Amino acid sequence: MEKMAETDQNFNGAQYFEGVEKLLEIWFTRTDGKTKTCDLRSIPRNKWESLLQIVHCEVISFSSNEQVDAYVLSESSMFVSKDRFILKTCGTTTPLECVEPLLKLVKLHAGFNAYEDVFYSRKNFKRPELQKSPHRSFDQEVDLLNSIFKDGSSYCLGDEESECWYLYTLHPNNVPSSDLTRSDQTLEILMSDLDPKVMSIFTKANSSSATEATKKSGIDKLIPSMRIDDFLFDPCGYSMNGINKAGHYMTIHITPEPDFSYVSFESNIPQSSYKDVISRVIETFKPGKFVVTIFANQASPASSSAHEMEKLSRFGPWMQGDIQYCRLNNYDLSYTFYSKFPS
Repeated sequence: MEKMAETDQNFNGAQYFEGVEKLLEIWFTRTDGKTKTCDLRSIPRNKWESLLQIVHCEVISFSSNEQVDAYVLSESSMFVSKDRFILKTCGTTTPLECVEPLLKLVKLHAGFNAYEDVFYSRKNFKRPELQKSPHRSFDQEVDLLNSIFKDGSSYCLGDEESECWYLYTLHPNNVPSSDLTRSDQTLEILMSDLDPKVMSIFTKANSSSATEATKKSGIDKLIPSMRIDDFLFDPCGYSMNGINKAGHYMTIHITPEPDFSYVSFESNIPQSSYKDVISRVIETFKPGKFVVTIFANQASPASSSAHEMEKLSRFGPWMQGDIQYCRLNNYDLSYTFYSKFPS
């Protein structure tokens, strides 16, 4: 597996692995608005696998239902639904290298000829110098994206010298908008400095299988409606995708090594309040610090979540250190940073 190729086989003395993911999400449409027969899931499996070779990762598990196809990758995950593509990859992967081939693939096999929304985001890397071009700096990434999409907007939320989160987004004005009543939202919780006892669950030394790690840690109880597809790497590391009948997903990726522990949680479940979900996640993993980002359009029950986060100044021992808002073309975004304070 790619992850294992980049890490030392000794859990306590592992070579550095970048758990922070690069997240690409694109919503597709047609310039004439006639999308009824278009479907990203029409793209053959071997075409997806070839695309992922450009990114330097591969499929290791697959699950699906009527709404979404979910791929566990050697480096994180990919989700494909009728008109939405999500690629989330960690390590030294190069997801932006696949954007132009992706656009050609979609036009050829899925029938879409335009994009409605483009999002690219990531937290700051701990070791950016280890990344491959164009991912060594956000400026490089923006330059590449602008060469493909034109007129995108880029943001840095948080403190660029310590904890921050980067975003590139584009909503073209010259393509038809999809159903304005369709709810869309994304919650991300990005955690670091995690509890070593919790992290030890996600090693072959302490869990015999992914199923055991999932149940032992309590991941299966975070969003009970999800059907889980999980994978435990050798000697350590964990990935899971969960999907439900409504087409919502959750995904968790864990880099457990003590010197650079990192966990990401992401879901698009629609809720008017994410307080309980956030609480369950951080109580499960016990991070020293974490970032919460929430995207929500106006049709989403989560559209008021930005204001809710302002009121959540603390979660138990975790104190809010920074909160920022950003109003995008058709989405609202909140960024919040929390860290533990002395007891």
